[in-house]
Order: sequence, then C-alpha cells, then structure tokens
Amino acid sequence: MQLERSAQQLEALGNPTRLRIYRALVRAGDAGLPVGRLQERVGVPASTLSHHLRQLVLTGLVTQDRQGTVLICRANYAAMRTLLGYLADECCADVNGGDSRSNAA
Repeated sequence: MQLERSAQQLEALGNPTRLRIYRALVRAGDAGLPVGRLQERVGVPASTLSHHLRQLVLTGLVTQDRQGTVLICRANYAAMRTLLGYLADECCADVNGGDSRSNAA
C-alpha cells in the first residue's frame, strides 16, 4: 500500500506547477496560505491552481481548511515525512562492505 501511495504522491509532485505550489506551502509553515495569496505566489490562474491543488489534496500532500470565506491550504508535513522516510528507509540496505562492485567508481 505504501508503494502505491508514494507513487501517487511522487507523480503529483512530478508536475512543475504542482511542485511549485507544494514548495510554496512547505515554505509557508503550519499557518499555510489562503488560496488567493498562494495564487499570487505561484502566478497561475485560479482555475489552474484549483486543478493542481485538487491533485495534491487527493494524494494527501496538502490539506485545506475553510475559515469563514477563506480557504487555507497547508502542506501535510506528516505525509511529507512519510514519503521522504519511505524513500530513505532502506538506503544502502543491499550494500555489502566486502563486495568490490560497490566500491568501484
């Protein structure tokens, strides 16, 4: 299950516009950004932003919270850590210190 979820998240982040949106939200911290301010930061039309945000929300990388008439978007840091952990958890797990192939340049 983690493989499929991670693949979906990486696919979502593989789009340059979505990656730019996600990075802006990560930079914003826990407070997140109202959609209007996010739109200003990434410089895309509202309909384009909405489309890309939907993909990020569906993969769990972004959450949205309505505060009155304002929609606040936030990076889901737990999901980000899980994805990064999944990528790094088995780093070098198959490296054998005595295997000359692993030391070859």
